[in-house]
This record gives sequence, structure tokens and C-alpha cells, in this order.
Amino acid sequence: MNAKSRKRAELKYHVSRYGTGLLFMLPWMIGFILFVLIPVSWSLFMAFNKVQVGGTFKYEWVGLRNFRDAFLKDNIFPVELITYFQQMLLMVPIIVLFALLISLMLNQKFPGRFIFRALFFLPVIFATGQVLSELFAQGVGDVPFLEQYNLEPLVKKYVGAQFTETVMDVLSRAVLILWYSGVQILIFIAGFQTIPASVYEAVRIDGATPWDSFWKITLPASMPFISLNMLYTIIDLFTFPLNPVLAHIKDNMFKANTGYGYASALAWIYFAFIFILIAIVLGVFGRKMKRGSVRA
Repeated sequence: MNAKSRKRAELKYHVSRYGTGLLFMLPWMIGFILFVLIPVSWSLFMAFNKVQVGGTFKYEWVGLRNFRDAFLKDNIFPVELITYFQQMLLMVPIIVLFALLISLMLNQKFPGRFIFRALFFLPVIFATGQVLSELFAQGVGDVPFLEQYNLEPLVKKYVGAQFTETVMDVLSRAVLILWYSGVQILIFIAGFQTIPASVYEAVRIDGATPWDSFWKITLPASMPFISLNMLYTIIDLFTFPLNPVLAHIKDNMFKANTGYGYASALAWIYFAFIFILIAIVLGVFGRKMKRGSVRA
């Protein structure tokens, strides 16, 4: 067999081996290119242009001016961005911790357990998108005890005046902790099912208490699921329908003096902050899981 025939045989072999898989991936690849890659690339291109919309889109290359204006001329965007990030840095661990505690209780065997699991998951179905916006417009998301018991001076005393506004905003959104923890609870419950019951029986025979079992077995085994829930919660909260940063980006999209170009630049700055936060979470939990595997 000559070299040309050998190459043709190898190509035929690879096509027969990988062709079926690529054929199944083709619809996803087409959808990714049309609905993700092209819009994202176009958005990045517009971020470096001043875009005027008339009968057609007119582009004027401005380089990094839109990004500079976001921090030097826009008096609203940097403040909203920093404030919202401070709130989310408190909300994310609170939601994950709440989901972990609730999942530990729901993982126990008691009558009607499936009913309580369904109750904690119901807000995920109903409190989404326009429904959530309407609920907040009607005042359902407010917590009245903050004003009734005048908690602001107490928070200022023990937390500090510079963090009082952020902490009070988080406390006022306590309802969101219930509404945005359903998926995380299910992920934790599914994670607990991966821990063999024989491990708990062995440590119980050795005289370990439930408290010891949690710190030595349950928590280390739950690290991958804590990391997953952290990432899910970050993305979920940063795409929150009432997010003031997203609202500011949308407002600038339709202004004559800013338009699509400036709004795209704001969106990419927002994405960069989220990407850095996700990278930090992955780095921290990745190191912890590696250390755990080395010790094991």
C-alpha cells in the first residue's frame, strides 16, 4: 500500500470513528455559532466603537474610550458596580451556607420528607423573571422587621458605619435567600447520596459523634458540591432581574449620547469582574480539593 492509499484509509477510519459523534454535535455547534459566538463577538466589536442607529448601524472606532468613560465620566456605573459586588460577596456565602444547613436536615429520614423538599424548590419555579419583578414591585420581597425593630443603629455599632448600608441591604433581601437556595439544596442532597452509608457506620462504631462525622466526612466530601453551588449562585445572582448594574447597562443602550457601543463596554467590564470572581472561587476550591485528595 502506497502513502496516498494509507492516508486515505486513515482518513476513512477517523471519519467512521468520529463522524457519528460530530454529527450529533453539529446542531449544538451551529446553535453555539449563531446564538453565542457571533453575538458575543459583535458585542466586543461594538465596545470599541461609537454606534449610531438609524436606518442602519453606523460604527465609529473610538478604541478604549468607552471603557475609560465608564470609570472617569460615568458617575453611576462604578458606584453601582462596587456596591452590588459588596452585596453579592455577602449574599453568595450566606445562600450556600443556608442551603447546606437545610439540605443536611432534609437528608434525614422523617415522615413527609419529600413534601418539605418540594416546598424549598417551589420558589425556583415561580419566583423567576417577570414574576419575581412583579413580586418585588408589590413589596413581597421586603422584610418589615428591619424598620420595626430599628436594627440599623445596632448594625452600625457592631459592623461599622462603612459597611452598614451593605449589611442592611443584604438583610432586607433575606427573602432572596429562601427563593434562591432551592437548586443548591437539591445539589447538596444529591451530593450527600454519593457518600457510602458504610463510612458513617464505621465511624459510628469507632465512637465518633454526628458532629465529628460532619467535619471529618460530610464536609470534605461536599467540597466539590460547595464549589459548584458557589459558581451557580454567583451566576444566578449576577443575572438577577432587578440587578441595578444590568438596568444601568440597558438604560445606556437606548440613550442617544451613549448607545450600543458604550453599553457593550459596560457589559464587558461587568463580565470581567464576574469572571475574576469565578476564577478566584475555582482557584480556592481547586487547591482545597487537591489537598484533600493528597491527604486521602
